[in-house]
Amino acid sequence: MADNLKILVTGAAGFIGFHAAKRLLEQGRDVVGLDNINPYYDVNLKYARLEQTGIGKNRIRTKRLVRSEKFPNYNFIKLDLEDKAEIFRLFKEQKFTHVCHLAAQAGVRYSLENPDSYVQSNVAGFLNILEGCRNHPVEHLVFASSSSVYGLNEKMPFSTQDHTDHPASLYGASKKSNELFAHSYSHLFHVPATGLRFFTVYGPWGRPDMALFKFAKAILEDKPLDVYGQGRMIRDFTYVDDIVEGILRVVPHAPQADPRWSGLVPDPASSKAPYRIYNIGNSRPVQLMDFIAAIQKALKKSAKLNYLPPQPGDVIATFADVSELEKDFGEQPHTPIEEGIKKFLDWYMNYYGVAGT
Repeated sequence: MADNLKILVTGAAGFIGFHAAKRLLEQGRDVVGLDNINPYYDVNLKYARLEQTGIGKNRIRTKRLVRSEKFPNYNFIKLDLEDKAEIFRLFKEQKFTHVCHLAAQAGVRYSLENPDSYVQSNVAGFLNILEGCRNHPVEHLVFASSSSVYGLNEKMPFSTQDHTDHPASLYGASKKSNELFAHSYSHLFHVPATGLRFFTVYGPWGRPDMALFKFAKAILEDKPLDVYGQGRMIRDFTYVDDIVEGILRVVPHAPQADPRWSGLVPDPASSKAPYRIYNIGNSRPVQLMDFIAAIQKALKKSAKLNYLPPQPGDVIATFADVSELEKDFGEQPHTPIEEGIKKFLDWYMNYYGVAGT
């Protein structure tokens, strides 16, 4: 990666955004982090992540850049994506070369209760980022999509060559809209854009609403563990460091228009515009019950299982075809589930002061 990049990382207090920003900073990159620190889950966890990058809670002021006390090339700003005027001002003043857009209203189930928050953050907020990239041109916009866009698809593994026209959740629909808007901006305004479809990310500093976090907490507290879908669901669990490695490999390589692309037989993952889509997943799907068994083994403790039917918006299985990512960037997520779970549990017990078993 070149030395003269200035990278905006949105969602810098979030799970993946924090890890991505931290890795970039450890490489000596010039980074501006952005997050609105919303209360979708415990904001103390978000502030604790920021503290790891030298941004103390008491120094944060809305709409003001705060310089890190740990990384001299890092500034953070608390800001809503929906604040169009401030987003535009930030782009104008900072002159970003690259944007790594990882901010979003997350969660499939929460979208059933609060669809407005997904439209505001994931749609309107993303449009403001695109407009920033259009009016203050950047070399490359990399944005987070999701395996949720595959929705009701049943052919496995999920390939970027597959059409994604039947989302099973409002969250998935919002991520699909991101891909469509990004392509339109690439086509109309020549904004180079790459979308990365993440598959069930887990690891240290994860969100409390995610499976591993909830499972570990229930087992450690001797509480019943709700298992939806009768435990038959399968997920392509992907360790967060593998996700970040994929992001960092993609960022410096802006997509080019594909001269072979044809509107007669359109490839969903590329375009005659500078636009690409990739999957990032472990490509080793694991049945939910095996995932829970691995947690129990690591904790040396049994779970009390409460089997429940699937929830609205859930899909039965996810499985990533990452052949395009491997071909173009030499990247293949590889962290075994057992290793990733152990690293998460080590963090969890340290962060929450839980004694080892």
